[in-house]
Amino acid sequence: MGQLIGIDIGGTFTDFVLVDPDTMGIQTHKVPSIPSDPAEALVQGLAEMRLGAIEAIVHGTTVATNAILERKGARCGLIATQGFRDILELRRRDRPHAYGLTGSFEPLIPRDRRVEVKERIGSDGEVLVPVDVDAVAGAVYELLDLDVEGIVVAFMNAYANPINEQKARDAIKSIRPDLHVSCSSEVLPLFREFERTSTATVNAYVQPIVTQYLQRVQDRLKSATGFDRNLLVMQSNGGMLDVDAISDFPVHTVLSGPAAGVMGAVRLAAEHGIDRLITYDMGGTSLDVALVSDGKPEISNGTDIEFGIPIETSMIDVRTIGAGGGSIAWIDAGGILQIGPQSAGGDPGPVCYGTGGEDPTVTDALVVLGRINPGRSITGTQLDVALARNVLEERIGDPLELSTEEAAAAVITVATNRISGSLRRISIDRGHDPRDFALFPFGGCGPLFACQLLQDLGIEQAIVPSFPGISSAWGCVVADVRRDFVRMFNRRLTDLDLKDVEETIENHTAQGREFVETTHIPIDRLTVSVEADIGFEGQTHVVRTPLPTQNLETSVIRNAFRAAYDRRYGVDKIAFEGLGDLLNELPIRVLNVRTSVVGIRPVIALKNHLTSPTSSMAEATTGDRSVFIDNRFQDCPTIDRERIPWGSEIVGPAVIEQKDCTVWIEPAFIARVLEGGALRLVRESE
Repeated sequence: MGQLIGIDIGGTFTDFVLVDPDTMGIQTHKVPSIPSDPAEALVQGLAEMRLGAIEAIVHGTTVATNAILERKGARCGLIATQGFRDILELRRRDRPHAYGLTGSFEPLIPRDRRVEVKERIGSDGEVLVPVDVDAVAGAVYELLDLDVEGIVVAFMNAYANPINEQKARDAIKSIRPDLHVSCSSEVLPLFREFERTSTATVNAYVQPIVTQYLQRVQDRLKSATGFDRNLLVMQSNGGMLDVDAISDFPVHTVLSGPAAGVMGAVRLAAEHGIDRLITYDMGGTSLDVALVSDGKPEISNGTDIEFGIPIETSMIDVRTIGAGGGSIAWIDAGGILQIGPQSAGGDPGPVCYGTGGEDPTVTDALVVLGRINPGRSITGTQLDVALARNVLEERIGDPLELSTEEAAAAVITVATNRISGSLRRISIDRGHDPRDFALFPFGGCGPLFACQLLQDLGIEQAIVPSFPGISSAWGCVVADVRRDFVRMFNRRLTDLDLKDVEETIENHTAQGREFVETTHIPIDRLTVSVEADIGFEGQTHVVRTPLPTQNLETSVIRNAFRAAYDRRYGVDKIAFEGLGDLLNELPIRVLNVRTSVVGIRPVIALKNHLTSPTSSMAEATTGDRSVFIDNRFQDCPTIDRERIPWGSEIVGPAVIEQKDCTVWIEPAFIARVLEGGALRLVRESE
């Protein structure tokens, strides 16, 4: 078996992990990202590694996400049912900001590139008005005159019967076979016209960008390394697909990189017997937070990639805020210190990089406080402390009447509060007590905040992996092959044809098995899981409910739903006599049935590829550095993590340094080195 390579391209750095199963060797690497040409950073990083025969390359990408956020996607048109061309702008009854009337919304497809044709499908799937194929042809020529690169076909009730959309697609392809076409019934065969149209629009908007990018990467990989197999790409659901499958549905790569990070955290935590964790990935640009229960990340039915642009596909429930190392510190009109969402990113980067940055960032504050060694940065260059001090004094300290060090400490406090808020939202707001979980910090900046977060949230322990800065790339290496299917039923449980449901699950399983086999990726076994979106009659929101794959019964489904409902909302804990009985009597509705087929790959444990350093703690200690603690500078030991023997204990305050990140151990905290080199952070009394 050849080398396995995981690559994650972030906003600031591109991370690499190479695992050689034959020699048990492992390589990690990091290069600055090149936003204008992400593929160039990928090839450049590989050229700096020791490559042999490559078995597989798995890639986590932000190309789709960035195309949407930066509004640099394809020029698309929309063909809609007569009377519904404006559905992308009508949206839901919401607004960009909860208070006031500020903010605006611009759809991905403007009105002049949205046309209508006569057709109509009933909600029961009956063809009420066959699609006017001649009108479709006319619409295509009208859109081609506007230089569109892709067309979205989104007809009313197409989820119930896709025949009109299929005829429209065939008509488009007969005119321009090379044109990208996204049919809403193929991208998302579910009701709710706005969300279905929006998801199909996103798919079309990023399709040419993602397809061209992945083809460019494949071509460059073949030229540079001789690698001639299909590139594998991380999906937002935590599994991977090959390039051919992703090219048809690139919407599944939105949040690909953050999903890879969560899967890496799940596997790394499992090596130490931990299956309940709150993960946070703090890189240079953003903070991604997720929750894992019983070894499985929480899955959502979608997310809003931006205001008014929902994507309704199964994905790991990752919440993102602008709180990375490059996030900019600023003072609002009310004189309040804020962090992000604006970021200096990798270009120009924080002021201390000396590459043209002018705004103070979280990284600048960390350098001024002494927590980051200016002579041992992730970039490999000397950081300019004087520049960081000057900008913090001018932009933060003077306006708030704080010293430079106090200003830097205030920036870190506000950043920590923002992170704490995200961790509470992903746990407490979902009915979970964060104290029941372990914290799993990663990313280049994540471990610098771990101890303070443990204290703020009352969490017992944090596990810092051996290579925090490349955990997302590790997630790419260990990811399984996954294919998700969904079918809408929208029936009361008492009216649901359970035989039809079981046949659907069997069909989905057969399709998933066939797909996994065609990828030619070695797997240990195949697993199938089934969930249903279920809610009480009349409710808009539903609860994802795990179901057995066969032998379904009405009582089994109802009991499973009540258990999932109680876990989500804590109904049994509410002191209202008879409420539980009342809920049992209410009719429930099964909206969708979802089948996930996963090809489980051979387990790769990171700790099996590492050995304990032969050096002693004394040899691992590289000296002392002044760090600002409790309003004064104190000398703290600095320790080279690569030389710390397993089983050691490090009492804070201390700074642990490695190539891809820095770990800050607060006073009254202890870092215990586990097998494999991971750090377990706990309070000194524990």
